[in-house]
Amino acid sequence: MARLKQQKKRRKWVQTSVMLLTNAYIPGFFRGEIYQGKLKQICVPGLNCYSCPGALGACPMGVLQNSIADPYQQISFYVLGFLIMVGAVMGRFVCAWLCPFGLIQEWLHKIPVRKWKPERCLALHRNLTRMKFVILAVFVILLPWLGRMLNDYGAPAFCKYICPSGTLMAGWPLVAVNDSLRTLAGWLFSWKSLVLIVLLYLSTRIMRPFCRYLCPLGALYGLFNRISLYRVTVDWDLCTHCGACTRQCPMAVQVPEDGNTAECIRCGECQAVCPVDAIHCGFKPASRQKEGPLA
Repeated sequence: MARLKQQKKRRKWVQTSVMLLTNAYIPGFFRGEIYQGKLKQICVPGLNCYSCPGALGACPMGVLQNSIADPYQQISFYVLGFLIMVGAVMGRFVCAWLCPFGLIQEWLHKIPVRKWKPERCLALHRNLTRMKFVILAVFVILLPWLGRMLNDYGAPAFCKYICPSGTLMAGWPLVAVNDSLRTLAGWLFSWKSLVLIVLLYLSTRIMRPFCRYLCPLGALYGLFNRISLYRVTVDWDLCTHCGACTRQCPMAVQVPEDGNTAECIRCGECQAVCPVDAIHCGFKPASRQKEGPLA
């Protein structure tokens, strides 16, 4: 348990530091304005809204959607290259260590209420996990592209209709301090606020519901989990199949069988609770370690 507490503490420090560093434009929160400096041309790895008053960088999902939707530019090879590079090196490591909205969901899950475990109904859980890939395909790629083809300029559909991180970190703070934006807020802002409120409530009951079932960035990074340099490996000569790793996993991954599934966020908790040190999370697998049978 000491190792698990140390691992959680280390990860929280990293998550909090990244959130503060990437949202360090403090005047924006008081003035109700968005930072427009040169740093905004650089993508951050996690889901961090471009329009957040404090954001110093750009969200890769937002940049990708806008480049697909804009008929006057080619699809951004910069953001595609960035996403491929991050995915190939780390996979969903970003979700556990570098994404502000993931940290917010974990904070909310600490609220002492009765917890729900959708993975107990395995078929339901697996079907729900596919939703984030549908959102990636439809709202991030298809709808912006169709708008570009039919109306000259498509809409960044995920940002516009769904993204709870954008509503929490950009929509609510801007509307709170900007009178002109407050008068313009209509049904769309109300809809996105409802989506956010539902997800915030679910986060108190379910560990990372948005990451599990809806996040298109997590879906994209998850596609790289099986080939990324950062991996989860299990020494089957040491593994006793006690199930401690699977019970601890916040994403309900069956670690020994498939530690590199698209659902694994590389939090390292499985390694921390393994009683025989059979699990390794990192770039350099230890000697004699092997992939699970499905990895």
